[in-house]
Amino acid sequence: QGHLVESGGGLVQPGGSLRLSCAASGSIFRLAVMGWYRQSPGKQRELVAAISIGGSLNYADSVKGRFTISRDNAKNTVYLQMDNLKPEDTGVYYCNLKRPGISAWGQGTQVTVSS
Repeated sequence: QGHLVESGGGLVQPGGSLRLSCAASGSIFRLAVMGWYRQSPGKQRELVAAISIGGSLNYADSVKGRFTISRDNAKNTVYLQMDNLKPEDTGVYYCNLKRPGISAWGQGTQVTVSS
């Protein structure tokens, strides 16, 4: 239950776009809050975006208007569409599944924004 696998990271130029995906195993996905976090060099892991069971959205101020989180409960998958990427978006992006008594993390996917 709650095994997470991220994909979609890579190297992109400033102003470019990437779409991250996180596939979850098990049947608890639709009952969990899903989030994307990132850890940039020399910084603590921080919340980037989250989506509740009912679809309520929460974004870090630094990504509002540029990133979009969504979920597909039929596919047990959460997405992070990242547009107008900036060098400060560089980091390892982690998927998180959370519900009472459970907090699961993926292995992370590297996003590098550089010219």
